[in-house]
Formats: sequence, structure tokens, C-alpha cells
Amino acid sequence: MELLRIAELFGAGLLLGALGGLLGIGGGLFAIPLLALWFGLDQQHAQGTSLVMVVPNVLVGLWNYARRGNLDRRLSFALAGAALPVTYLGARLAVHVPSAPLRVAFAIFLLAIAALSSYRGLVPRRADAPARAPFPWPFAFGVGGLGGALSGLFGVGGAVFAVPLMSYLFGLSQAAAQGMGLALVAPGTLVGIATYAAAGDVDWTMGIPLAVGGVLSVPSGVKLAYKLPERTLRLAFSALIVVAAVALIVRAG
Repeated sequence: MELLRIAELFGAGLLLGALGGLLGIGGGLFAIPLLALWFGLDQQHAQGTSLVMVVPNVLVGLWNYARRGNLDRRLSFALAGAALPVTYLGARLAVHVPSAPLRVAFAIFLLAIAALSSYRGLVPRRADAPARAPFPWPFAFGVGGLGGALSGLFGVGGAVFAVPLMSYLFGLSQAAAQGMGLALVAPGTLVGIATYAAAGDVDWTMGIPLAVGGVLSVPSGVKLAYKLPERTLRLAFSALIVVAAVALIVRAG
């Protein structure tokens, strides 16, 4: 592979890794269309190759969120444990049902979540408003199961669904909720790359430069996430959800 192409992939990995660390995603949401449109890969190879970057990005991002000490281990294990089997089942189901109407429906659902998250970021909480008690931690199994199903069905969406829900149900800060989102998707990414690699849909020569760039920049994105004001981070995450919704609608068209 020519050096210019490697440099382009490495630079893309740096950008996507920083974005993934900042917003608590693996970067695949943006890597897939980049690989398909800019580098000419078909959809299966774009998704499989993006996972070469997403897997280490998610693991490094999760480690950097966890080492800051504000991730509840019970919530994390509940999310990951519930998501893993359901992600596989969701992927199996996606093969046998019409995907276009499902993607549009989920995109509309994401836009509703974005509106709620934006509202919480734009409208300040009243100082005299009573504090709401967080839900008991076993409710995280339900969030993980539903988030895993969405990841399996649509390829994206598990984390963007889980983050605002974890923040609302359990009273987590936006940054802590983003770490939980990574905990949810981490097992599924490992299953996904093994599946795509077995099918021959991974271009390692393209994925490795992406992954190297991503791993180098993820910690900086996580660090920035803890420095930004809660409102700014929440609105940035809402913008990401809108992008995800538009991407799903375009793929369904």
C-alpha cells in the first residue's frame, strides 16, 4: 500500500479516535462511511475493516474512563453481560427481517433521544428542584439487553441509546454515562470483528493504520470529555445522535 494512503488512514484514525474518546463511541459510525465513500470499500468490508480500529478504541476508551474512578462496576458488568448474547441474536435477526423500515424507525427514535438530551443541556435544572432517586442497579440489565439488540440489528446505536438513558435513570454525569456506553458495546465489538474476519471481510492493511492513529488519540478525547462543561458535552453528544440518525436514514434509502 502506498505511503500516502497509509498516512491518510493514520490521520483519519487520529481524528476518529479523539472523537470516539470525547463522545464515548468507538468511531465506527464515521469510519464506515469514510471507508466506503473515500476509500472505495463495499459495505461489508467497510464495516469489518472499521472494527479493526473500533475494537482497540473502545477498549482504550473504556480503560481511560474507568481509571478516573467514577464508573460503577456493577452497572458496567450488568450492561456488558446483558448486551453480549443479545447483540448476537439481534445480528441474526437482522438477516431475516427487512432492514430499511427498522432503520428508519430507529432513526426517528434517535432523533427523539437527541431532542431530550438537547433539552437537558439547554434548560438549566432549577436549584430548588427535588433530587430524583436513581433506579436500582439491576435495571442496567434491561438497558444492556435493549442496547445490545439495537447494536445487533442496526450495527450502530447501542451506545448512543444507552448513554442518555444511563444518565437519566442512574443520575450519572454525561462523562460517566459515556464510559458506561463503551462498557455496553465492548463485548459486541469483539464478537463482530471475529465474525467479519472469519468471513474475509476485513482489510487489515487499511484497518491497522486506522487503529494505530485511533489508539494514540483516544486518551486525549477522554481527557477533554472531563474538562468540558456538562452542557457542552451533552449538546455535542446530541449532535452525534443526529448524525447517527441521518446515517441510518441514508443507509435505508
